Amino acid sequence: MHLAYPAVLSVLLFCTGLYGVLARRNAILVLMSVELMLNAVNLNLVAFDVWLSKAAEETLHSGQALTLFTIAIAAAEIGIGLAIVLAVHRNRGTSDIDKLRDTAEGHEPDGPDTDAPAAAGTAAEKAEATA
Repeated sequence: MHLAYPAVLSVLLFCTGLYGVLARRNAILVLMSVELMLNAVNLNLVAFDVWLSKAAEETLHSGQALTLFTIAIAAAEIGIGLAIVLAVHRNRGTSDIDKLRDTAEGHEPDGPDTDAPAAAGTAAEKAEATA
């Protein structure tokens, strides 16, 4: 089998995962997309390890060893990430990334639309106070 087939499949998996990370709002779906990207990297590591072992006489299989290390790291990452997402969902009631980012920055949960009437009210109060 040619090296191009697993490489193209790996690129497609990685691009699908990248799209999932950039376009999704749910934190669990973002974690799943990160796992998809890590699996694409694992596929690349194994494919290049097999390709290089055919060219070299001594086979170290370092790509397969790195793949096992990556799988262990990915399992720990998904366990800790899922625990954090569940804890945040219990406390805040949502796992929407945009809403969590807004509450972390100190914005109101309703959005920036509520700031406009408040600013107009403070300007009117200042005008009355000076008059």
